[in-house]
Amino acid sequence: MSEGAYDILGVSSDATDASIKRNYRRLARQYHPDRNPDDQAAEERFKSIQTAYEQIGTTEARAEYDQKIRMEEMFQGGSRGAFNGGFGGFDIGDIFSQFRNSSRENKSNKRPDLDRQEENVKGSNIESGLDISLQQANDGANIKFSHRRFKVCEKCNGSSFGTSRSCTVCGGKGVKTKRSTITIKVPPNAKHGQLLRLKKMGHEHPQGDPGDLIISLRLDAEEGRRWEGGRLIQEVPVRITKLLLGGKVKIRTPLGKIVQIEISPGTKLGDRRRLNGHGHAGGLLDIEFVLSEIDNITTAQRKALEELRKTGL
Repeated sequence: MSEGAYDILGVSSDATDASIKRNYRRLARQYHPDRNPDDQAAEERFKSIQTAYEQIGTTEARAEYDQKIRMEEMFQGGSRGAFNGGFGGFDIGDIFSQFRNSSRENKSNKRPDLDRQEENVKGSNIESGLDISLQQANDGANIKFSHRRFKVCEKCNGSSFGTSRSCTVCGGKGVKTKRSTITIKVPPNAKHGQLLRLKKMGHEHPQGDPGDLIISLRLDAEEGRRWEGGRLIQEVPVRITKLLLGGKVKIRTPLGKIVQIEISPGTKLGDRRRLNGHGHAGGLLDIEFVLSEIDNITTAQRKALEELRKTGL
């Protein structure tokens, strides 16, 4: 299976937009053709990074990409002509077919004299993400959120759906795509990945109730941190000599507190240590040791490194 946009940029699907942008910039610098002359592999990687960022680099593009992936998983890659335009990056016909199938299944189980409000048909749910800061997650916030959804046609009031009648506004589909702007109430001490369900704010159904809008909160871990399955990871840059010989390093936690960490001799890159009470909202924080980047070394340092190399280190 080919890499998806999230894999190419080295982020999880629940990463914030800010995290995606940071990773993109880092990778783009690393694989830029100017830094890798005559390296075909680096050039191809750079192109794939650019393409991946075009797919998920903006909130709107990412929403369409995520919806496309969900639709592909739903139909298991079947050839249904999907994703050739339409609403939100997927084929509008797929949604209408769900509406029709839902309506027919319910009608087959109901007596003809029951009105359509009793048929229990429902529009599709909409799943989306909302980026918030750690401060907003701690304190709670009211955030404006815009999304596109199907709304019942104002001209025919959905009556043209499933009939031979035409409507000049919706073309006989019973619904039209419209943008809705609402206020999302984020509760205090919100967690990364927490789901908020907004009843009847999903796609409207021309013959039934609207679906729900399901919001996944994405907390910006900020520079040098990332989320892994709901766990907050903070990278701690350390010089190679300190990793080999041991020492101490100070870090600033997400709560703004300065903490001194003892590094044992022989610590390896990628080693982690868990700190209780120093993560988001006083939760767990995993620190991960990474190698400090050094742009320039002095003549004395270079000479010392040459001597170390001679010893086999």
